[in-house]
Amino acid sequence: MSGGVIGTLGIVVLLVLLLARVPVAFAMFLVGFLGIWALNGWNAAMGLLGSETFTLASNPELVVIPLFILMGNVASASGMSRKLYDAAYAMIGQVRGGLASATVIGCGGFAALSGSSVASALTMGKVSLGEMDRFGYDDRLSTGVIAAGGTLGILIPPSTGFVIYAILTEQSIGRLFLAGVLPGLLLLAAFVLTITLLCWRRPELGPPGPSTTAAEKLRSILGAGPILVVVLVTIGGIYGGFFSPVEAAGVGAGMVVVYGFATGTLGLQAFWQASRESIVTTATVMLILIAAHVLNPFIALSQIPASVGAFLTALDLPPTATLLLILAVYMVLGCFLEGFAMLVLTLPIFFPVILQLGIDPIWFGVLVVLTLEMGLISPPVGLNVFIVKSVAPQVPLGRIFRGVLPFWFAMLVTLAILVAFPAISLILPTTMFG
Repeated sequence: MSGGVIGTLGIVVLLVLLLARVPVAFAMFLVGFLGIWALNGWNAAMGLLGSETFTLASNPELVVIPLFILMGNVASASGMSRKLYDAAYAMIGQVRGGLASATVIGCGGFAALSGSSVASALTMGKVSLGEMDRFGYDDRLSTGVIAAGGTLGILIPPSTGFVIYAILTEQSIGRLFLAGVLPGLLLLAAFVLTITLLCWRRPELGPPGPSTTAAEKLRSILGAGPILVVVLVTIGGIYGGFFSPVEAAGVGAGMVVVYGFATGTLGLQAFWQASRESIVTTATVMLILIAAHVLNPFIALSQIPASVGAFLTALDLPPTATLLLILAVYMVLGCFLEGFAMLVLTLPIFFPVILQLGIDPIWFGVLVVLTLEMGLISPPVGLNVFIVKSVAPQVPLGRIFRGVLPFWFAMLVTLAILVAFPAISLILPTTMFG
């Protein structure tokens, strides 16, 4: 069989394994190893398995993953996420839909600490869902806003999605982090606007919450002050050139740990549990990355990227039309595949085409991560929807999916804006790196 046929069979087998819920890393290891064995022989497959594992695991840039994950887990364990929500709640909770908007803002703030959409949805779900239920919020809005707000975790830096994209495409993690700041804020604003419009049209969806005094507002804002300081120091330090992403991750993790112990909000048992969770999550991400570096050479050897590039070139479409076609493919795949699996499966195929078309790889990274976010709330897989379902088991799954629909369209509008105006994504990394 030719390389193209073997490559196509490998991708089909990989898709079948993923749809059968085989863990992403194991599915990629199996297909990549067997594919290289079929194309280049047993010795090549074994040699690649050993060399890629060591090379990737010894990459110092990957230290950002456990450090940022630890920062998010410690922030959650020490109650910092609750203080974020309380500050937003005090400021805007008294308007229609205010508790839902406070949830989105809390998700955005926690995203700047955790870099994980699942952690953001789970944490803010536990913090805010009871409050919205208590004040009579429609369960479609309350669950939908948590599922959608949680997606900010892989767009607002630090983002695990950006780290994986950077490793797979050999791009700068720092540039990608900065490129995600303004798009993340734009998406957060789009979510708040969506809530406002929904509650203006149907006031019963989000009744106003209790009013707070000026003293209560000030106290809540001061309570969230340490979190804002951590975010400003880490992201601002990267932008100002004071820290590399790895150093910023270490400083941020150290700050939240010191704050937790100094204020007595973090005990040894909670710190141990947060550390264990960080190790498990890091191991999962590292397995996926190592498996990707076994799968990618197989896809390259099969000549599938070259074939796809030739096909897209033969269509003679303008670069923007080709970009839109690729993003449409991501949206469709997002209905069935987990985000990291999509990155690993598609980037070896699409990224060479993007470079050939002269499309900025940092801008493309932001667009891809945003489409991955859309997949997190797209049926039938919609990982964040199932996370919210675990927090709110009494709400039918269908109602949660209906609740996220307006936010999915808000993400689509945001994606269109970012496609039309690349400078939104590129202005910060450009001003930093020149």
